[in-house]
Amino acid sequence: MKEEFLQFIWEHGLFTKNDLKSTDGRPVEIISTGQPNSDSGPDFFNARVRIEDTVWAGNIEIHQKSSHWYRHRHNTDAAYDNVILHVVEQHDSPVLVKSHQLPTLEISYPSEILENYEQLLKSERWIACEDKLSEVDPFILRFWFSSLMIERLESKTDDILTILEQNKNNWNETFYQLLARNFGMKTNGQPFELLARSLPLNILSKHKNDLFQIEALLFGQSGLLNETLLGDDYFLSLRKEYSYLYKKYGLSGIESHLWKFMRLRPINFPTIRIAQLAMLIHHSSALFSRILETENLDDLRKLFDVSASGYWDNHYRFNKTSGEIRQKKLGETAFSNFVINTIVPLMFIYGDQHLDQEMKDRALLLLEKMPPESNQIIRKWNSLGIDSRSAFETQALLQLKNKYCVNKKCLNCQLGAKIITSVNHSVNEPTVQQISGGIQ
Repeated sequence: MKEEFLQFIWEHGLFTKNDLKSTDGRPVEIISTGQPNSDSGPDFFNARVRIEDTVWAGNIEIHQKSSHWYRHRHNTDAAYDNVILHVVEQHDSPVLVKSHQLPTLEISYPSEILENYEQLLKSERWIACEDKLSEVDPFILRFWFSSLMIERLESKTDDILTILEQNKNNWNETFYQLLARNFGMKTNGQPFELLARSLPLNILSKHKNDLFQIEALLFGQSGLLNETLLGDDYFLSLRKEYSYLYKKYGLSGIESHLWKFMRLRPINFPTIRIAQLAMLIHHSSALFSRILETENLDDLRKLFDVSASGYWDNHYRFNKTSGEIRQKKLGETAFSNFVINTIVPLMFIYGDQHLDQEMKDRALLLLEKMPPESNQIIRKWNSLGIDSRSAFETQALLQLKNKYCVNKKCLNCQLGAKIITSVNHSVNEPTVQQISGGIQ
């Protein structure tokens, strides 16, 4: 049995509370179990317990066996010197702290709780609680969506702040690089990001009014103009223009072999996406600032209402005409991808950095207005009876699956906690608020 299970028992008060006594026979009253500690040091802090007639305030340490205090070398760590109570399942050794014996409480709990937990751990289903999901009130999950969504956004913070630091706190450059990455989606995200890093936004801004030069810079830096010596007039003109610009700015592009075309729908070919990015840059001025000022989803969508230039109406790759004439417009799927994976995270972090709660709330509201995503994970949730009404909820479900279900973190999951604590004994099951407060 893992120690984290005993921590769960302690945190939610699921242990037997009648006639509690320390291992040396003194009466113990738990006034407060304390707050979980996700950092190094004792498991809980700010706890309050009464031992005989004295109320103690301080830290709590949880172990399966009391002898584990020495196995984990807490006796050599001063951070454990202010532990007021050692909570264990089995007392097999006294513990000395500063030459006095540490009060120890041996706890018990209904066996069904452990059985429920072990069943979840042993489950090989898509999610451990798949066969018990229908027994849980859907309100519990809906209540948790907001926490999951905030958690998902915060998980992206370090990555974005690292890029922001590399760009010397330039939000426009950071937005440009993150947006470029999402133009490539999963398949070509990395080469798109490398392309953006190789071609600073300030260079593109100098040519903002000349679409052809923007295309020459982007396609030239992509390496795709080096794939063949000969081509049509458009291709050769781009290469000629780029040969001048790359010398002017001392540029160094990326390798063309990084781009992937196989198993992609032609509309998602990197050539089409680069042409669409060029048009967006051509039509946009201070795009990130305009996004921050835009409150209406329809107005935001208009900012991304662009198509690839005319050459691409009958091309998907250079020098190869297609059998149809079709304008290559940025579609709703691409727009949703930009909002969910670039605009919302950056708005949220921008609001956080500038202490602007309204900006953070507006970022979340955008997700609530976006239609639900459709992918393999969301469709599986739907088949289990968990429907999504917006991108806000689908993002929360992705976080739940990828960060909790995959790692069997059932103790930290509101659904898992409810299932684990479903017993017939008179145990005080944790409320929704209690479980939410225990998420680490």
